[in-house]
Amino acid sequence: MSSRFSILAAGGLLLAATLPAAAQTTPPATAAETPAAMPAPAPPRKARRVKVAALPIVFSQPETGLAYGAAVLPVWRFGQDTLTRSSNARLLGYYTQRKQSSMSLTYNIFTPQEKFVLSGEAFYFNFPYYYYGTGNDTRKAEKSDISYKVVIVTQRVLKKIRPHTFAGLSFRLTDLHHIRLDDDSTDDRTRPNLLLLRDPRERQTTITSGLGPTFLYDSRDNVLSTYRGSYLETGALVMGGYLGSDYRFTRLLLDARHFRSLRKTDNRTILAGQLQAQFNAGGRVPFRELANLGGEKMMRGIYEGRFRDRQMVAAQLELRQQLFWRLGGVVFGAAGQVRDRLGQFRPGDFNVAAGAGLRIAVNRADRLGIRIDYAVGSGQSSGLYFAFNEAF
Repeated sequence: MSSRFSILAAGGLLLAATLPAAAQTTPPATAAETPAAMPAPAPPRKARRVKVAALPIVFSQPETGLAYGAAVLPVWRFGQDTLTRSSNARLLGYYTQRKQSSMSLTYNIFTPQEKFVLSGEAFYFNFPYYYYGTGNDTRKAEKSDISYKVVIVTQRVLKKIRPHTFAGLSFRLTDLHHIRLDDDSTDDRTRPNLLLLRDPRERQTTITSGLGPTFLYDSRDNVLSTYRGSYLETGALVMGGYLGSDYRFTRLLLDARHFRSLRKTDNRTILAGQLQAQFNAGGRVPFRELANLGGEKMMRGIYEGRFRDRQMVAAQLELRQQLFWRLGGVVFGAAGQVRDRLGQFRPGDFNVAAGAGLRIAVNRADRLGIRIDYAVGSGQSSGLYFAFNEAF
């Protein structure tokens, strides 16, 4: 999400990192003193099992204008098993000068010994939005102003089948309603609002829901900021009436990542790469569920959804360097393409984006932090991004 970072956010987060979490215990009182013995030393204080950062946030982005809100970021570990990675969550809410509102909850939970992995997201958006139509070469002048409210829920439940390897089910629900055309034509006044060119059913309240298998290989040492390891997720979602969906199609997903340290003596320099693909087959896919490029995770520098269609392939490469104190820096680049059909992909037709950023570590032990990125991309796009943890 493109954002203009505020000093208030950074200061609040760094302050929150120093506050004790609610789960921290206090040491027992020392034994009573007697003439014959010195006071008994207090036992060492137990490590906090839950660490919580809470902060106000202020930012600005092309989609929202000035926005303000709050975030709560807990990190915890189940049991004393050091082989079980830390679980984490993020609760975020904000309101904007354009009368937009958003609430979201994301989480990754690792049960003891990582026998199960549960992860998911729940979003509510009430947003004016820029819709550019479909295709890999949409024109900036054909921006169409629309608004809608949407609730998105995703959930994965995976069981370990061997070390670092999990299998299970994924679920996704999109409830799209209160769809409105804020302008009846494109910005250049040469065409009607591009949403009018799609099936009229897509301008009505719709539910898109699906369920399907997921396979995951995940050897990352930390899910918030990885130093080394690999991540490979493949899966399918079958959208259909059996779950109340108004649309019937199948979505295939691929997400592959690899991380390595470029220095033998420490983890100050990390090279990270990611490949993503989304393919939709079968029936009609509503505009909100099409694969798309852009946003604060993949193809930073391009407005989220600027390029969208049924099929998508994208990749990014990032070099992360620890600088000093709590600060780090990154440079990154990405390329991606969307098409209606697989046979339409062309090697020379990729949209590109590149940029650099700053990292501020909040909880260095669990690698919880915030990031600020500036990037430029195809389609005369650019953005300044404020977000939590690494993009991938």
